[in-house]
Amino acid sequence: MDISMTREGPVAVLTWDAGENRINLDSLAGLNSILDELEAMNGPLSIVLTGKGKFFCNGLDLERFASKPDEFAATLLELERTIGRLLVFPAYTVAALNGHTFAGGALISCAFDYRVMREDRGFWCMNEAEIGLALDQRLWSILTNRLPRATAIVAATTARRFAAPDALRFGIIEATASEQDVLGHALAVAQAMSSLDRATLGQHKSLAHGAEAALLGFSR
Repeated sequence: MDISMTREGPVAVLTWDAGENRINLDSLAGLNSILDELEAMNGPLSIVLTGKGKFFCNGLDLERFASKPDEFAATLLELERTIGRLLVFPAYTVAALNGHTFAGGALISCAFDYRVMREDRGFWCMNEAEIGLALDQRLWSILTNRLPRATAIVAATTARRFAAPDALRFGIIEATASEQDVLGHALAVAQAMSSLDRATLGQHKSLAHGAEAALLGFSR
């Protein structure tokens, strides 16, 4: 499986290790399978998602869609539904952005409660305006649900590559850390939040993001 899970006490660490970590039906199915397992568990829990090497997630699997064009629309729908699920997931979620976080990967990062980004290498970028792949209303709403509106506009209309210091300044992430510390920072945050009452947290996340999750096709 492209995405594996280990445990650090109450923290579930999900590691996406498939090269550029492209989004397709298989990677989304793997992520949702792990989320199914975690949601069924009782007790303290928080989640960290990270990648390996140069990439957190480099967006949609366009090479795969070239040979399987019928999967494109289905993948977009499942990406939206998965982001909706993460937005209201009944546990605190942290994205450890270890490397490049582009397009669909940038959208996935917007589903997490907290984001920490490697400070010395890698960009957060919505590059659709460069590659000619326009956002629809639901994909745009993912940005505006989580980011300052002015930042969402800059990201979508300029394809700007935000290095970590700018990503922090523009409100895209909550923190930066060195290559050696990005995962450790994420784990520390997740550990501190793992004792939150999950039912209450889930209710509060539904208050904050429930309308967005429904728009994206996810409902409980």
